[in-house]
Amino acid sequence: MRSISSTQEAGLRRDLAAAYRLAARFGWDDTLYTHFSVRLPATRAKKERFLINPFGLMFDEVRASDLIVVDLDGQVVSGDAACNPAGFTIHSAVHMAREDANCVIHTHTLAGMAVAACEQGLLQLNQISAEFYQSVGSHPYEGVAFNHEERSRIQTALGDNMALILRHHGLLSVGPTVADAFCIMFYLNRACEIQLAAAQLASLAGPVTRIPPTVSAYVRKQFKGVEHERSQVWAAWLRRLDRTDPGYKD
Repeated sequence: MRSISSTQEAGLRRDLAAAYRLAARFGWDDTLYTHFSVRLPATRAKKERFLINPFGLMFDEVRASDLIVVDLDGQVVSGDAACNPAGFTIHSAVHMAREDANCVIHTHTLAGMAVAACEQGLLQLNQISAEFYQSVGSHPYEGVAFNHEERSRIQTALGDNMALILRHHGLLSVGPTVADAFCIMFYLNRACEIQLAAAQLASLAGPVTRIPPTVSAYVRKQFKGVEHERSQVWAAWLRRLDRTDPGYKD
């Protein structure tokens, strides 16, 4: 088991802080609520630990040095602020079940919550939604996530998917890196925005049509061939932050 280096943790802190700043820029923030987390590499002496935002900071305030370290139960093991317990119930469920889910992104966006309220969830309406064909789970609403017993049901709902619709609640994405999870959320949220816009226009423009399942399956395979491009998209976003909002690295 490898030990974490200060360089590794510093890099993860910068990436996660960048994710918070970008989320604020994209309008994904919900005052003090919702969370992004990233797993710290394991050490010989310590159990699994994760970086997450301290409760009380808005997304556009988060700096790399502000992030706190919590364990699988959301208990703060390093840092001077508290963690929202309801938020980490969801995150810990995913981290416990998926070794590949080093980063978990959870949002309460308008479009995401609107689609989460729809009986049929995400519809196959556009090329972006086709990326998520048969790759998004659905978890029924059980109330505010204080109950750790809900974690097993979240795990089952997510399965091996790259994203999860939390019914009547919001969206969740996972990935091996912050770049992967953030890019997945960006395009999942964009697909929800398109679905919401299509629904609003339906009364004027006529019925909304769906992509046939065979075509969606084909497009999903095409997207699997370009998943490596997420790191390039992330690098472009970081360059934008470095030009306009470099304080995330502090």
